[in-house]
Amino acid sequence: MVLSPKEKENLENGGYRLVGSNEHSAVEICRWTKKSLLDEEICYKQKFYEDIHGIKSHRCLQMTPSLPFCDNKCVFCWRDSQINSPEWEGEVDDPSEILDEAIQAQRELLSGFKGNPDANKDKWREAQNPKLSAISLDGEPTLYPKIGALIEECRRRDIVPFLVTNGQHPKVLEKITEPAQLYISTVAPEKQTYLEACKPLVSHPWENLNQSLELIPSFDCVTVLRLTLVKDLNLKDPSGYAKLIDKAEPDFVEPKGYVAVGHSRSRLGPSYMPTHFEIKKFSKRLAGLTGYTITGEFEPSRVVLLSS
Repeated sequence: MVLSPKEKENLENGGYRLVGSNEHSAVEICRWTKKSLLDEEICYKQKFYEDIHGIKSHRCLQMTPSLPFCDNKCVFCWRDSQINSPEWEGEVDDPSEILDEAIQAQRELLSGFKGNPDANKDKWREAQNPKLSAISLDGEPTLYPKIGALIEECRRRDIVPFLVTNGQHPKVLEKITEPAQLYISTVAPEKQTYLEACKPLVSHPWENLNQSLELIPSFDCVTVLRLTLVKDLNLKDPSGYAKLIDKAEPDFVEPKGYVAVGHSRSRLGPSYMPTHFEIKKFSKRLAGLTGYTITGEFEPSRVVLLSS
């Protein structure tokens, strides 16, 4: 799939930088990276997982190897889902090329902080060499044919790879090189809600997700189920989610409230945003049903951490 000049312009105006010869990869600076550089705040990933992986918000590379390719058109997604294609099309860039250009683009995007008197210069220097790759920016990364090699390339460069997937490709997960941390987006307690929330572009999407969840216990890396919860849509039926958690047996569960940002504002909007109090209340019900324990929370992101 080739992005049109207008689509590229819109992405770049939104802070993206396309990388690679075939422009199916991209980088964007996370706002928490910027906040960390200004010594204002760190992201919940650092708060929750720094002790496990040693990660720092200012050294995070937020990227994707599959910008226009995704099996879903989730209504809560901040991305422009109109460009989504459920099947890979065109040439495939090598992981080394993607990472080389992604890191260079990251440096260019952060260059303004060098002259910012409010920026922490030690952090800025460290940020020139990322130590975490959040493979989650846009699209579905398991559609990238060389996703295993990309994870290996991250490890070779001493970059911690976090992989976020929608779980639509269990056959890829069966064979993949394990990341340091694997997230599976688990955004519905049953099939009908999944269809309404995710607008899948492929057949048997609920079955695909459940097959991926069944694979989770076989992974040696840190595993997480992320529950993006939308008021009046999928913030319901904790017993349904509990069954999925019991099936997957992840190390952690992240119930996280939907935030009306990006393109999602035209599909949903602020009225669908649960409060942090509502997310915490729902999380307590999940804890009671699963035996997991609430071990963390981060109100600015409306997220709670449940640990096994």
